[in-house]
Amino acid sequence: MPITRPTASFAALLCGALLLTGCGGASGTSPSPAQAGIRVLDNCGQKVEIKGDGPRRAVSLNQGTTEIMLSLGLADRMAGTATWTDPVMKGLEKANAGVTRLAENNPSFEKVLDTEPDFVAASFASTLGKGGVATREQFAKLGVPTYLSPSDCVGKDNSGDGDGVRTKPLTMDTVYGEVRDLARVFGEEKRGEDLVASLTSRVAKATKGLDASKVTLLYWFSDANSPYMAGCCGAPGVITREVGAKNVFDDTTEEWPQINWETVADRNPDVLVIGDLTRKAQTGESAAKKIEFLESNPVTRNMDAVKHKRYVLLSGQAMNPTIRTVEGIEQVAAALREFGLSK
Repeated sequence: MPITRPTASFAALLCGALLLTGCGGASGTSPSPAQAGIRVLDNCGQKVEIKGDGPRRAVSLNQGTTEIMLSLGLADRMAGTATWTDPVMKGLEKANAGVTRLAENNPSFEKVLDTEPDFVAASFASTLGKGGVATREQFAKLGVPTYLSPSDCVGKDNSGDGDGVRTKPLTMDTVYGEVRDLARVFGEEKRGEDLVASLTSRVAKATKGLDASKVTLLYWFSDANSPYMAGCCGAPGVITREVGAKNVFDDTTEEWPQINWETVADRNPDVLVIGDLTRKAQTGESAAKKIEFLESNPVTRNMDAVKHKRYVLLSGQAMNPTIRTVEGIEQVAAALREFGLSK
């Protein structure tokens, strides 16, 4: 988005850009990153340089990165958040209430700049890239370092249409890597390690003794007319592997392919994992609307999972590559036990 008017925040950002390159007519060579107290991260093919003790006015453009920052206790160092699909994760309500919500979906580039950010993070390349809020290069020109969740670039090709294609299966290690990266950005490495330890412990506890090797799952994120179902290898793939089950659409590497209901009924999964979204971007966003559709549509109402009401309701964030994927593992594992489908 082009810059349409000068503001005080723009001037501050431009000054920041000059500071990063060593301005003011100083003579001699620039100090090395180590000498200047600069931390450098490799992130999705780009170098991210963070000065001093880290950001004080960070902006998170997606709920996933927001919830990581809030979980790390960084609410007082955030200037804004955006792009939400669900209520904030339990336990983070108070922290989240103190952070300005810039927009429910993508804010304008100018609205982000008006917060005078010193760091911008996002979960998806579609948000922090061409066609989204702005590109990383646009922020870099103003001296604002940016960070993209590695879960949306490592082993993933976003060059085509849709939500991208996985060239290798996502693992929780990539999500844990994001937690550690963001903790390092803010100089809070200990908090990062503590959060990762808590998450790994929860996964181990949820899946201990679980055998669902004979169970088939289907993940429906959104849209009743042209439904988005999970392919093999994104966050739903992590959940499926952790509980030891099988995704009926594990034969596609697309992140969220749109699949017709006749094909869904033909695959006839044992359990339907349903996104319960609060946004209103597509048809059939809430779990209630999805279930109403499944039980009334002549193509789907005779599926085994529908007849036996074997539904697992997950937040949209639990179905995205975030720390809440752990929440998804816990809920699916518990449901399989409740349905009597695990050995």
